Amino acid sequence: MSAHAGQGKHSFVPAPDNTRLLRDAFGRFATGVTIVTAASEQGVVAITANSFTSVSLTPPLVLWSPDRHSRRFPYFEEARHYAIHVLAADQDDLCWQVAKDAFGLNHLQLAQNEHGVPLLENCLARFECTRSAIHDGGDHAIVLGHVDRATMREEGDALTFYKGQMGQIAASS
Repeated sequence: MSAHAGQGKHSFVPAPDNTRLLRDAFGRFATGVTIVTAASEQGVVAITANSFTSVSLTPPLVLWSPDRHSRRFPYFEEARHYAIHVLAADQDDLCWQVAKDAFGLNHLQLAQNEHGVPLLENCLARFECTRSAIHDGGDHAIVLGHVDRATMREEGDALTFYKGQMGQIAASS
């Protein structure tokens, strides 16, 4: 491993034997936290994702990147429709439920859109999507979705993920 330490810095060339370092470096980018939901034969299937971003306004496109090795991946690879929910700081319990169990939301009485996609309430934003494409992204897939409907709330602080920890970003008043 080629690492240079100085003043609390590490420089390294990413390699198969130092993926933990690369993961830690990626973790220095604070992100919001989302839950992606889809319908499945077993009920609501969900996955947490911080790899969400907007792509285009015209047409309205977003992307997220699930791990191809995840047991949840086949559900989302097959899903033509799904919803991405941007979590509020007070929704960390939902995040942990889904992180532990792909079907951890089945006990909730969730509304569904016209495509049968389960929808969480009280998120900061929700994007109901139709899959446009799935691209290769190494050990992850890049899922591109067309936003069919967006919903947002005016108030609330964001649930964040930074250096492997949950936190929040409060909006200034």
